Amino acid sequence: MSDARVLDVAVPGDGSVFDTGGAVDVRTLPPPPVTWQEHWFEHNQVLQLVDYNDDIAIYFDADVDRTMTAWMLPFLTNVWRYTRATYGEFKNATTDGRLYGIFHQGRYSGGHPSTYFDTSHDMRNVSDCGPGPWPAASIDLPSHETAHVVEGANNGVHGSPAFGVWMDSKWAEFYQYDLYVALGLTSDADRVFTRYTNGTDDFPQAGSHWFRDWFYPLWRDHGHAQVMVRFFQLLAQHFPKSGGSYSRDLTLAEFVHFMSGAAQVNMKAQANLAFGPNFPTDVQFDAARAAFPQVTY
Repeated sequence: MSDARVLDVAVPGDGSVFDTGGAVDVRTLPPPPVTWQEHWFEHNQVLQLVDYNDDIAIYFDADVDRTMTAWMLPFLTNVWRYTRATYGEFKNATTDGRLYGIFHQGRYSGGHPSTYFDTSHDMRNVSDCGPGPWPAASIDLPSHETAHVVEGANNGVHGSPAFGVWMDSKWAEFYQYDLYVALGLTSDADRVFTRYTNGTDDFPQAGSHWFRDWFYPLWRDHGHAQVMVRFFQLLAQHFPKSGGSYSRDLTLAEFVHFMSGAAQVNMKAQANLAFGPNFPTDVQFDAARAAFPQVTY
């Protein structure tokens, strides 16, 4: 593998809006390991490094079609460049800040993330995806797992105190829609917009419209990704921590309060529209505001 080469930045969709930082795939960082022995959950494969640059390292198990790097490297590079430019760096003095994309064929179901805080995955930001196959349109699972990396290691703090509120996929829907818009993947943005707008959820109660009535209005009216940038910053500044990790989860009322701070407008009425009149109640919301008076709007 050469030290620098032209990177084809074409990705599935309709062109690029975000400036990905140029089309040259420069390798100035030390190369990732040539192999990587999995040692997490039920995973036990010896992974092979198939391509990399200063942003991304891609690993396949033995059965993944090696030609899939033709779309994976440019797509994941653009994903991680946009993510770092928007949400900040995901590294410390001893880590390289890359996103490590792991892909499996015919084994393991779904995907999972890890972050540079986690010894379980050798202190690397990881999007681990299976079971394939991986044609060029297979962008949703790796972008979903990358969303979890973002929430789990933002502003240099370990953990996602909002995960128990928005669960596995609701923040990821915001992240994916914004990402596809930013990268000019218009057809993919339209595709997930339709799917997520028409979806309902059973939390915090049945019939909740997380994307249609909560996250999309936040994105549309309060600065696109910047509203979540501010949310993560407010958490890092004001939410309880122990060492370098969050010490507990947000309640729904605290979540709405912190999101109100990020939007710079009281979002309780919007939350009651999206989730129901008792989610949160006035008493719960007032208690959250009293507990965190530094968050203002």
